[in-house]
Amino acid sequence: MGRWLDHTVTTEIQAPVEQVWTVWSDLEAMPRWMRWIESVKTQEDPDLTDWTLAAQGFRFHWKARITSRIDQQQLLWESVGGLPTKGGVRFYQEQPELTAVKLSVGYELPGILAPLMEPSILGGIVTKELQANLDRFRDLVESGYTPRSEP
Repeated sequence: MGRWLDHTVTTEIQAPVEQVWTVWSDLEAMPRWMRWIESVKTQEDPDLTDWTLAAQGFRFHWKARITSRIDQQQLLWESVGGLPTKGGVRFYQEQPELTAVKLSVGYELPGILAPLMEPSILGGIVTKELQANLDRFRDLVESGYTPRSEP
């Protein structure tokens, strides 16, 4: 058993919530803005995805299932195999052209790594990286990016 770490980051995006939701829903495009995510592949069941994370010489795989989807409001998930993860993203339309996005991610630090890493230091690194990822997502949306196909 490892130790659970949780992180929450937010950003504001100069775009309507519909556009922000559409870009986020393109899960296979996440490697464009999530630096440590190598790939996301949607399975036959569109609520099931296969993830690969590669960072600092480590590579982890897991499958995640969307457990709750409320269009343009929230998306919640948890892993169903591989690296234990859970999380959610919430969308708040603050003005017609301004959307706040709040991303919360939790994961179990693998037992083999727990003794090698100080959770407070690792937590700071991961929170900083998640904020940078969310800021890249904001920049992608604000650049006018449109997914190849609607989810």
